[in-house]
Amino acid sequence: MNNLRVLPLTIKRWRDFENLFGTRGACGGCWCMWWRIKRTLFQKNKGSGNKKLMKKIVSDGIIPGLLVYRDSETIGWVSVAPRNHFPVLNNSKILKKIDDEKVWSIVCFFIDKRFRGKGYSLEILKSVIKYAKKKKVKILEGYPVEPKKEKIPSVFAWTGFASAFKKAGFFECERRSATRPFMRYLIK
Repeated sequence: MNNLRVLPLTIKRWRDFENLFGTRGACGGCWCMWWRIKRTLFQKNKGSGNKKLMKKIVSDGIIPGLLVYRDSETIGWVSVAPRNHFPVLNNSKILKKIDDEKVWSIVCFFIDKRFRGKGYSLEILKSVIKYAKKKKVKILEGYPVEPKKEKIPSVFAWTGFASAFKKAGFFECERRSATRPFMRYLIK
């Protein structure tokens, strides 16, 4: 997997993001807006509206996450940014803030079907850590699933798996749900 490159989503790379997400916007017209806007607005904008909102974020020079390339092909996406970019997290009893630390949140993964189940999530997390170090981030936080069953449909694992976070060096810092640990990585 040493032929992977992970690069910030900028307007220059918008077409790569668009091609990866396809006509469905990754999952049901989301375009990675689920944690960024109120649910009513999300539902109203599902599909092309959410795509326009994400493109506006990128056009404004905000980096909403990182694209994953294998050789020259875009194979994945991870949404990572300061937690305040994801205000809807605080509407959740399970995912509301646990303290006032300044954290960056990892809220979503999208990996092309052909590359799922092959360990790319771990490699992506390692790249996120390197990116966060460059950005002088002190704490990374993720909200992965820890399924009770061995296999779950990928549509329910878009926040990542706790096992990949643990392998990348994250530790559990809070748990408000049997299947949703809060995981953090402290950057030195």
